[in-house]
Amino acid sequence: MAELLDLDAEVLQPHLAEVTAWIGELTADRPPFRLLDLGSGTGAGTFALLERFADAEVTAVDMSEDMLRHLEAKARERGVDKRVRTLQADLDSTWPEVGTVDLVWAAASLHHLADPDRVLGEVLAALRPGGLLVAVEMDSFPRFLPEDLGFGRPGLEGRGHAVLDERRAAALPTFGSDWGPRLAANGFTVEAEREFVIDLRHPLPPAATRYAEVALRRMRGSLDGTLAADDLAALDDLLAQDGPRSLSRRDDLSVRTRRTIWLARRPHTGF
Repeated sequence: MAELLDLDAEVLQPHLAEVTAWIGELTADRPPFRLLDLGSGTGAGTFALLERFADAEVTAVDMSEDMLRHLEAKARERGVDKRVRTLQADLDSTWPEVGTVDLVWAAASLHHLADPDRVLGEVLAALRPGGLLVAVEMDSFPRFLPEDLGFGRPGLEGRGHAVLDERRAAALPTFGSDWGPRLAANGFTVEAEREFVIDLRHPLPPAATRYAEVALRRMRGSLDGTLAADDLAALDDLLAQDGPRSLSRRDDLSVRTRRTIWLARRPHTGF
């Protein structure tokens, strides 16, 4: 999972830069200094924010100790470890001691919460008056393959996603939700909502093929017994290292996904 998150950050770096530039415009009158990255993973948001806000410090919170150690190592490599603090916490059971912050970044983390309303209340309390919450959510996981691979039945990737989407709907009922009304109901003032459509085509960034391979391998590992045998065989052909049909031999891969971002403030009065 750590490799997948790192590849996502590398391949989609221009998207992250566009998002943080947008945030920078909205906070130009008072750039945030104390930042909180909720569900930080390996630090895609942490490092994008540190690059955008040169004087800022980030507290990265994640339930995985391994993810946080990975993030710390990356911070040392980049020479920003003095600006990063990590906290291990399961947000479904406890709110960490983060103090008062200027900006909270929550990327692909809200839909994992068992009780998002309680956590949003904690976020509101942690933000200074006028502080900003940036909630980033995806409507589906990235897709990489053309509809027709030239072998097997067309629509392979769509059928795999359909199976996983059904499972996800049961396990993560808020995945793909419109978070605007929920943010407003929990005391935030929603200032903006923006959809980013990502559609990268050939020539792709160097890491894109590996990104596709890691993502599709994770998909393949979840589909035994639920996808037709010919579809599983086609996935195996794509994932075979240096096989005649392997991903590394294709020039028609793409990276396609959509992400929605809500910018919401804690009001200056009333709390």
